[in-house]
Amino acid sequence: MRQFTAVVNPAAGGSSGAAGLLPLARLLREAGARLDTVYSRSLEHAQELALRAGAEGHVVLAVGGDGMAGRVGGALSGTGTVFGLVPAGRGNDFARALGLPSDAAGLARVLLEGTPRAVDTIEVESAVHAGVRVLGSVYAGVDAVANRHANASRVLRGAASYYAGGLRAVLGWSPAAYRVTVDGVPYERSGYTVVAANSGFYGFGRNIAPGALVDDGLLDVVIVGHAPKRLFFATMNELRTGAHVNRPQVEILRGKEIRIEADRALPYGADGEVDAQVPVTVRVLPGALDVLA
Repeated sequence: MRQFTAVVNPAAGGSSGAAGLLPLARLLREAGARLDTVYSRSLEHAQELALRAGAEGHVVLAVGGDGMAGRVGGALSGTGTVFGLVPAGRGNDFARALGLPSDAAGLARVLLEGTPRAVDTIEVESAVHAGVRVLGSVYAGVDAVANRHANASRVLRGAASYYAGGLRAVLGWSPAAYRVTVDGVPYERSGYTVVAANSGFYGFGRNIAPGALVDDGLLDVVIVGHAPKRLFFATMNELRTGAHVNRPQVEILRGKEIRIEADRALPYGADGEVDAQVPVTVRVLPGALDVLA
């Protein structure tokens, strides 16, 4: 029987992260599994807790949103520790990419009976990040600005915070001149954003990279080029289905190492957390994390 340590972000999903664990914890314990619960003070503290539990041979569960999943899963990348996700945030996009059940009973079955699956992770290098590893995507442009607004919202939650943040970001946006280097080949583009995606989903269920696979050893690079803002809003509406990839302003490249530069100090985000600016280099780490899914 597996032994779990749940690393909880108490503030996830509007202070409901710990509460979201309770029904799952009951099911795991009723099945005979041991579950220890620890609470993080920050993402860095969550990484320390995860590494300590992993070193003791525990399956480590990240309880929270994409930021928590990305940092905990990233810290465990390459360690051989088995990782599990308990989605309790606003976006939960990596859990969505893995097809995890949203109900406690279904998730308990995955955690108790599932076979660990090797998935890729992303290594991030910039002036403030040295070897940070995340799971889903790194994005530089209007979406990073929008996510910053959403994270700062004290009134709106869930999808509403992302829509409001996106509207505010786009209305104040002017096209950026990007230099995107994919496996040594440079591309000069002007537009709204560049996304290096391991997972297809970001920003509360938006399917930014429909062809992305978490276990193919590649990153999908989605470039949303310059267009009138009315067309950009139409493109954003198509992100739910992935139909945006048919627009001429959208370009998709694939590679193992991507460097994103711009003509101004643009913010970039990594799994929902925005705390740095381009230039940034990202690399795929194939099969680096064993996850229950």
